[in-house]
Amino acid sequence: MSIKDELQDVEADLTRLRAEERETRQQIGEMGATDQVEISAMISQADETVQLIAGLERHRDRLLEQLEGEKGKGAP
Repeated sequence: MSIKDELQDVEADLTRLRAEERETRQQIGEMGATDQVEISAMISQADETVQLIAGLERHRDRLLEQLEGEKGKGAP
């Protein structure tokens, strides 16, 4: 898999995870005063998603650096 292909996959994953995190937080806001255990679990899930996003963003940045490095060496 090329760096460009991997970068596209990471970008797609980031888009999907950001949408999931927004949806989870929206659901939490709409739940109101219901089961606090369920709300807590959903908040934890959203927080874990944010951590995954941060990790993917770091990976994306490394891929972009690699891609720039290849361009600097004359690779297409």
